[in-house]
Amino acid sequence: MLKADSIYLEFDGRKVLQSIYIEAEPGKVTGLLGRNGSGKSSLLKVIFGTLEPHYKYINIDGQHVKKGYAGGHIAYLPQHGYLPTHQTIERSARMLVDVNDWDNFARHEVYQKFRLNKPGQLSGGELRKLETLMILYSKAPYILLDEPFTHVSPIQADEIKAIIRERCRIKGFIVTDHQYQNILEISDQLVLLQNGATRSVTDADELITYGYISGK
Repeated sequence: MLKADSIYLEFDGRKVLQSIYIEAEPGKVTGLLGRNGSGKSSLLKVIFGTLEPHYKYINIDGQHVKKGYAGGHIAYLPQHGYLPTHQTIERSARMLVDVNDWDNFARHEVYQKFRLNKPGQLSGGELRKLETLMILYSKAPYILLDEPFTHVSPIQADEIKAIIRERCRIKGFIVTDHQYQNILEISDQLVLLQNGATRSVTDADELITYGYISGK
Protein backbone atom coordinates (compact mmCIF):
# COMPACT_ATOMS: atom_id res chain seq x y z
CA MET A 1 0.00 0.00 0.00
CA LEU A 2 1.03 3.59 -0.68
CA LYS A 3 0.20 6.08 2.08
CA ALA A 4 0.69 9.84 2.01
CA ASP A 5 0.17 11.45 5.41
CA SER A 6 0.67 14.75 7.26
CA ILE A 7 1.68 16.71 4.17
CA TYR A 8 2.09 20.42 4.80
CA LEU A 9 2.74 22.85 1.96
CA GLU A 10 2.76 26.64 1.79
CA PHE A 11 3.17 29.01 -1.16
CA ASP A 12 4.02 32.63 -0.27
CA GLY A 13 2.60 32.20 3.21
CA ARG A 14 -0.64 30.63 1.96
CA LYS A 15 -1.44 27.16 3.27
CA VAL A 16 -2.05 24.93 0.25
CA LEU A 17 -1.97 21.47 1.84
CA GLN A 18 -2.51 20.52 5.47
CA SER A 19 -4.22 17.64 7.29
CA ILE A 20 -3.61 15.37 4.30
CA TYR A 21 -4.12 11.63 4.18
CA ILE A 22 -4.57 9.59 1.02
CA GLU A 23 -3.72 6.03 0.10
CA ALA A 24 -3.60 3.66 -2.85
CA GLU A 25 -3.47 -0.10 -2.95
CA PRO A 26 -3.43 -2.71 -5.71
CA GLY A 27 -6.95 -3.65 -6.71
CA LYS A 28 -8.44 -0.22 -6.04
CA VAL A 29 -8.76 3.15 -7.74
CA THR A 30 -8.69 6.15 -5.40
CA GLY A 31 -10.44 9.14 -6.94
CA LEU A 32 -9.14 12.55 -5.87
CA LEU A 33 -11.66 15.37 -6.27
CA GLY A 34 -11.39 19.09 -5.65
CA ARG A 35 -12.07 22.46 -7.22
CA ASN A 36 -9.57 24.30 -9.41
CA GLY A 37 -6.71 25.57 -7.29
CA SER A 38 -7.44 23.24 -4.38
CA GLY A 39 -3.98 21.67 -4.60
CA LYS A 40 -4.67 18.33 -6.33
CA SER A 41 -1.74 18.60 -8.73
CA SER A 42 0.54 19.81 -5.95
CA LEU A 43 -0.44 16.80 -3.84
CA LEU A 44 0.40 14.35 -6.63
CA LYS A 45 3.75 16.07 -7.22
CA VAL A 46 4.56 15.81 -3.51
CA ILE A 47 3.75 12.10 -3.50
CA PHE A 48 5.81 11.53 -6.64
CA GLY A 49 8.70 13.55 -5.25
CA THR A 50 9.07 16.45 -7.69
CA LEU A 51 7.64 19.03 -5.24
CA GLU A 52 9.14 19.31 -1.77
CA PRO A 53 6.70 20.48 0.92
CA HIS A 54 7.49 21.75 4.39
CA TYR A 55 6.63 18.31 5.75
CA LYS A 56 5.46 14.98 4.38
CA TYR A 57 5.34 11.31 5.24
CA ILE A 58 5.23 8.87 2.32
CA ASN A 59 5.12 5.15 3.04
CA ILE A 60 5.29 2.54 0.27
CA ASP A 61 4.78 -1.11 1.15
CA GLY A 62 5.76 -0.47 4.77
CA GLN A 63 8.87 1.58 3.98
CA HIS A 64 9.31 5.31 4.53
CA VAL A 65 10.49 6.92 1.28
CA LYS A 66 11.79 10.42 0.59
CA LYS A 67 11.14 10.42 -3.16
CA GLY A 68 8.23 8.43 -4.56
CA TYR A 69 9.83 8.06 -7.96
CA ALA A 70 12.99 6.51 -6.53
CA GLY A 71 13.20 2.80 -7.17
CA GLY A 72 10.45 2.88 -9.75
CA HIS A 73 7.66 2.54 -7.17
CA ILE A 74 5.46 5.26 -8.67
CA ALA A 75 4.65 6.34 -12.23
CA TYR A 76 3.11 9.78 -12.68
CA LEU A 77 1.11 11.34 -15.50
CA PRO A 78 1.46 15.11 -15.03
CA GLN A 79 -1.18 17.57 -16.11
CA HIS A 80 1.02 18.80 -18.95
CA GLY A 81 2.99 16.86 -21.57
CA TYR A 82 6.12 15.08 -20.42
CA LEU A 83 7.53 13.26 -23.46
CA PRO A 84 10.83 14.55 -24.94
CA THR A 85 10.10 16.47 -28.12
CA HIS A 86 13.30 15.40 -29.88
CA GLN A 87 12.67 11.65 -29.99
CA THR A 88 10.06 9.40 -31.52
CA ILE A 89 7.08 7.98 -29.71
CA GLU A 90 8.55 4.50 -30.07
CA ARG A 91 11.82 5.45 -28.41
CA SER A 92 10.04 7.08 -25.48
CA ALA A 93 7.74 4.09 -25.13
CA ARG A 94 10.66 1.66 -25.05
CA MET A 95 12.05 3.61 -22.10
CA LEU A 96 8.79 3.75 -20.14
CA VAL A 97 6.72 0.66 -20.88
CA ASP A 98 7.30 -2.56 -18.94
CA VAL A 99 8.86 -5.11 -21.28
CA ASN A 100 6.46 -7.73 -19.93
CA ASP A 101 3.53 -5.57 -21.05
CA TRP A 102 4.98 -4.38 -24.32
CA ASP A 103 2.68 -6.46 -26.52
CA ASN A 104 -0.39 -5.21 -24.63
CA PHE A 105 0.75 -1.62 -25.08
CA ALA A 106 1.93 -1.91 -28.68
CA ARG A 107 -1.36 -3.37 -29.91
CA HIS A 108 -3.10 -0.02 -29.44
CA GLU A 109 -3.95 1.62 -32.75
CA VAL A 110 -2.76 5.06 -31.65
CA TYR A 111 0.72 3.65 -31.03
CA GLN A 112 0.82 1.70 -34.28
CA LYS A 113 -0.20 4.81 -36.19
CA PHE A 114 2.19 7.30 -34.59
CA ARG A 115 5.11 5.26 -33.23
CA LEU A 116 7.60 6.79 -35.68
CA ASN A 117 6.38 10.36 -35.14
CA LYS A 118 7.62 12.91 -32.63
CA PRO A 119 5.25 14.47 -30.07
CA GLY A 120 4.95 17.76 -31.95
CA GLN A 121 3.48 15.94 -34.95
CA LEU A 122 0.44 14.64 -33.02
CA SER A 123 -2.79 16.33 -32.02
CA GLY A 124 -3.34 17.10 -28.35
CA GLY A 125 -5.77 14.22 -27.91
CA GLU A 126 -3.58 11.66 -29.67
CA LEU A 127 -0.53 12.67 -27.65
CA ARG A 128 -2.43 12.67 -24.36
CA LYS A 129 -3.73 9.16 -24.96
CA LEU A 130 -0.23 7.88 -25.76
CA GLU A 131 1.26 9.59 -22.69
CA THR A 132 -1.42 7.99 -20.54
CA LEU A 133 -0.95 4.53 -22.07
CA MET A 134 2.80 4.62 -21.41
CA ILE A 135 2.17 5.32 -17.74
CA LEU A 136 -0.56 2.69 -17.46
CA TYR A 137 1.73 0.03 -18.92
CA SER A 138 4.80 1.03 -16.93
CA LYS A 139 6.36 -1.30 -14.37
CA ALA A 140 5.49 0.86 -11.35
CA PRO A 141 3.01 -0.75 -8.94
CA TYR A 142 1.45 2.63 -8.06
CA ILE A 143 0.09 5.03 -10.66
CA LEU A 144 -0.76 8.73 -10.25
CA LEU A 145 -2.88 10.23 -13.03
CA ASP A 146 -3.47 13.98 -13.28
CA GLU A 147 -6.17 14.89 -15.82
CA PRO A 148 -6.07 11.69 -17.93
CA PHE A 149 -9.48 12.49 -19.47
CA THR A 150 -8.71 16.08 -20.42
CA HIS A 151 -8.06 16.80 -24.12
CA VAL A 152 -9.30 13.37 -25.20
CA SER A 153 -12.60 12.46 -26.85
CA PRO A 154 -15.39 10.69 -24.94
CA ILE A 155 -14.57 7.49 -26.82
CA GLN A 156 -10.90 7.77 -25.87
CA ALA A 157 -11.89 8.49 -22.26
CA ASP A 158 -13.96 5.31 -22.18
CA GLU A 159 -11.01 3.34 -23.54
CA ILE A 160 -8.70 4.78 -20.87
CA LYS A 161 -11.21 3.99 -18.12
CA ALA A 162 -11.41 0.38 -19.32
CA ILE A 163 -7.62 0.05 -19.24
CA ILE A 164 -7.44 1.59 -15.76
CA ARG A 165 -9.92 -1.00 -14.50
CA GLU A 166 -7.92 -3.76 -16.17
CA ARG A 167 -4.57 -2.58 -14.80
CA CYS A 168 -6.10 -2.00 -11.39
CA ARG A 169 -6.08 -5.73 -10.81
CA ILE A 170 -2.33 -5.54 -10.16
CA LYS A 171 -1.72 -1.82 -9.48
CA GLY A 172 -2.91 0.89 -7.12
CA PHE A 173 -4.21 4.15 -8.59
CA ILE A 174 -4.79 7.73 -7.53
CA VAL A 175 -6.67 9.58 -10.28
CA THR A 176 -7.84 13.18 -10.46
CA ASP A 177 -9.67 15.04 -13.21
CA HIS A 178 -11.96 18.06 -13.56
CA GLN A 179 -14.42 15.77 -15.32
CA TYR A 180 -15.58 14.37 -12.02
CA GLN A 181 -18.20 12.07 -13.59
CA ASN A 182 -15.36 9.95 -14.98
CA ILE A 183 -13.74 9.83 -11.55
CA LEU A 184 -16.99 8.73 -9.91
CA GLU A 185 -17.39 6.02 -12.52
CA ILE A 186 -14.00 4.35 -12.07
CA SER A 187 -13.24 4.93 -8.38
CA ASP A 188 -13.49 2.38 -5.58
CA GLN A 189 -12.92 5.07 -2.96
CA LEU A 190 -13.14 8.85 -3.07
CA VAL A 191 -11.16 11.61 -1.39
CA LEU A 192 -12.19 15.27 -1.55
CA LEU A 193 -9.50 17.93 -1.22
CA GLN A 194 -11.06 21.06 0.25
CA ASN A 195 -9.50 24.00 2.11
CA GLY A 196 -6.16 22.21 2.01
CA ALA A 197 -7.45 19.11 3.82
CA THR A 198 -8.62 15.70 2.61
CA ARG A 199 -12.02 14.22 3.40
CA SER A 200 -12.93 10.60 2.82
CA VAL A 201 -16.16 10.44 0.83
CA THR A 202 -18.27 7.32 1.26
CA ASP A 203 -21.27 8.43 -0.78
CA ALA A 204 -21.46 10.68 -3.83
CA ASP A 205 -24.27 12.61 -2.09
CA GLU A 206 -21.65 13.88 0.36
CA LEU A 207 -20.14 15.85 -2.51
CA ILE A 208 -23.32 17.93 -2.49
CA THR A 209 -23.15 18.35 1.28
CA TYR A 210 -19.56 19.56 1.04
CA GLY A 211 -20.47 21.95 -1.77
CA TYR A 212 -18.30 20.32 -4.42
CA ILE A 213 -21.22 19.71 -6.77
CA SER A 214 -24.68 21.25 -7.00
CA GLY A 215 -27.72 19.34 -5.80
CA LYS A 216 -29.82 20.65 -8.67
